[in-house]
Amino acid sequence: MNLELGRSGWAQEPGSRDSMTSVSTPSWRPRASALRSRAFIGLMLVDLLCIIASFLAAVLLHARFGSDKNWIVLLAVLLPMYVVIALNAHAYSSPNLQDPFRAVAKGAQALVIAISAVIFVAFFVRVSDGFPRMLVTLGSIFSLGSLIAARYLFVKHMAAIIGGNPFSVILICEGDQRVPPGKFSVVISPESFFDPEQHDPVMYDRLAKSLESADRVVVACSPERRTAWAHALKGANIQSEIVAPELRDLAPLGMGNHGSEPTIVIANGPLGLFDRFMKRAFDFTLALGALLALLPILAVIAVLVKLDSAGPVFFKQTRIGRGNQMFKMLKFRSMRVLESDLAGARSASRDDDRVTRVGKFIRRTSMDELPQLINVLKGDMSIVGPRPHALGSRAADKLFWEVDTRYWHRHAAKPGLTGLAQVRGYRGATVYESDLRNRLQADLEYLDTWSIWRDLLIIAMTFRVLLHRNAF
Repeated sequence: MNLELGRSGWAQEPGSRDSMTSVSTPSWRPRASALRSRAFIGLMLVDLLCIIASFLAAVLLHARFGSDKNWIVLLAVLLPMYVVIALNAHAYSSPNLQDPFRAVAKGAQALVIAISAVIFVAFFVRVSDGFPRMLVTLGSIFSLGSLIAARYLFVKHMAAIIGGNPFSVILICEGDQRVPPGKFSVVISPESFFDPEQHDPVMYDRLAKSLESADRVVVACSPERRTAWAHALKGANIQSEIVAPELRDLAPLGMGNHGSEPTIVIANGPLGLFDRFMKRAFDFTLALGALLALLPILAVIAVLVKLDSAGPVFFKQTRIGRGNQMFKMLKFRSMRVLESDLAGARSASRDDDRVTRVGKFIRRTSMDELPQLINVLKGDMSIVGPRPHALGSRAADKLFWEVDTRYWHRHAAKPGLTGLAQVRGYRGATVYESDLRNRLQADLEYLDTWSIWRDLLIIAMTFRVLLHRNAF
């Protein structure tokens, strides 16, 4: 049996087998099971400490620490209720421990439900009068904020905190196959110890022992042997996948059935009815509230734009929206009318001579985007989603869809005022093809992992990038 260990940082060009001919000396690290236990216990302690510290801070602010002990009873009920709800919501499961945003969403969801349940029970048994409302409100807000920040940081830096990556991925690669790109904890060449076409209990025992510590196994084999490997791994009690490079261009999302025939799922379609209702209600409420609150500022900007240069207050440009349908997007005009680029073929640059004096300020502060709240009310846009692009937008002199054919996939949702790409700093001119690919990857990740909790987190993170070095 040829096992190659200690390859957690291993990556190579597809088709190369040079790195599989030599065995690297693995550095010592704790067993994966021990690391998973550390991750589970560590994150649970982080959650509980955030809730306890938040209510203590609320008590100190409320100046009730010495005279009122009801908060201790509240905390004694809230903590176990949160743990039970979080466990039931899989807030500590492996998939959610590998994605900071999913970890945050699950934790925040469990906390909101736990706090709501405690308040409901207190009201139902008529003891709610004993709980200071301000203290409960402050403690809840502090808990939610600290839990979101702590969960994100813990999962983001989990490997450094607990002493290694607790999630093991094994590659089984047959000798005549190209090595798929990616990182694997263990690489196995199975020829000398397992043949899936031979039903030998001893060989199956060897395979089971090789895979027992893994969270996931990936098999690279010839097409005619895929069925045999599938049968061999279906009883292995581990997430198992078979590499099918010919499906790369289809970008399948999963498997389905039509009648008695299996099908490849290539698109999920719209969100469920309830999720669509939640997102639309959230968008409409936030956009309407923001427009009313910002009305004086919008009026001042409109006057300044009109006084600064001749032309309309608003700049209307055709952008690509949901389902690849086009719509007119609104912005405060920041360029001189005769030099405006309706197609968007030329991206704005630093010290752009087309930009007016007022335009420089509102672009730098992202205030030129505020009229898009009207697009949100109309239903053309959402508060959070992939940013809409102009038809002539280019990266390295190529139209966006010429750079990456997946570009059209990002339009499965309404475009947004802000998005995951923006909060990660992918803004400004697309000088290189990588500038677009970075944004596209973030957009596709957002579509795959949407939740209302992630929308809230992205909105919160947007405020820190409003003044960005690439905003000009």
